[in-house]
Amino acid sequence: MKILIDIGHPAHVHLFRPFAHEMQKRGNSVLFTCRQKEFEIELLKAADFKFKCFGKHYKKIYGKIWGLVKFNIQMFFTSLKFRPDVFLSHGSLYAAQIAWILRKPHISFEDTYNFEQIKLYKPFTKAILVGDYPHPSLGEREISFRGYHELMYLHPNIYKPSASVLDSLNLKPGDKYVILRFVSWTASHDVGHKGFTMENKMTVVKEFSKYAKVFISSEKPLSKELEKYKIPIRPEQMHDAIAFSSLVFGESATMVSEGAILGVPGVFVNDANILYLKEQEEKYDLVYNFTESPEDQQRSINKGIEILSQEGVSNNWKTKRDNLLKDKIDPTAFLVWFVENYPESYSIMKKDPNYQTKFK
Repeated sequence: MKILIDIGHPAHVHLFRPFAHEMQKRGNSVLFTCRQKEFEIELLKAADFKFKCFGKHYKKIYGKIWGLVKFNIQMFFTSLKFRPDVFLSHGSLYAAQIAWILRKPHISFEDTYNFEQIKLYKPFTKAILVGDYPHPSLGEREISFRGYHELMYLHPNIYKPSASVLDSLNLKPGDKYVILRFVSWTASHDVGHKGFTMENKMTVVKEFSKYAKVFISSEKPLSKELEKYKIPIRPEQMHDAIAFSSLVFGESATMVSEGAILGVPGVFVNDANILYLKEQEEKYDLVYNFTESPEDQQRSINKGIEILSQEGVSNNWKTKRDNLLKDKIDPTAFLVWFVENYPESYSIMKKDPNYQTKFK
């Protein structure tokens, strides 16, 4: 089997990495396609995957419109050469549309429910895999699995944290540190968002530094005042860094959820209503969600201080994480089965959604 996986964000490399490795072990060919946005290429190289980069990601609206034409043409000719049997992505309209043209199935993941994107890829997609938390219906093509995207690569069956990252951070085991994550706000669904003010970013660093070492991960270049806090690790070390941290704080839903899966407290500050984080807060008490309003930015900072000043937080969060894992499956094992047995797997899941419990 030949599988083409289109990547739109560094998190998508993590999403499909264990699946791709497993499929290669089983004798299948996998090709990744991507645009150069942040550090997708570094992650693909670190994982030793074959990939084709279509050039730089466009940030402005006119660039995105041109990219829709340019990247579709590149996807078409790349696919003609590779001849994939199936396309996979996280809501890639390029993979979806070219799969439809070539009469091949496109299987997509979805967890952000940005309907301006869904409308562009859904008509060309055979199956949309979504977590089992409350969410808007995506219709007949939806297949619900018991899990989150972050479990695809952080489930205990797949991932074991390496404490060697502490050497890169110049820390000793048990040292408290915080990871702050700021995003660039250039995605199509980021229109109208501003995120943390520079003043509040400085306040976060100042206040959190009273309790722990502070590191910053940022999609865009940091100011001169914040540059010295930039986390000094390779992109592929980020999950190890999260695993041993005391708090993940910031504007990235993915990184906050990754922390939750690893048993680390998370504070998310964003006007977006991220449904899986809502469940992780309301059902498992692993994360805390705040808006971008000035009042909520201050409340989020207070919540971070509250977490950092408490004793026994690590053990409490590991217990909460274990409760989450009891309810979920190993979604990578599920995806391997689903792709290998498609389209029969689609019919099986429609008739008996509990079939997925085989993949604990």
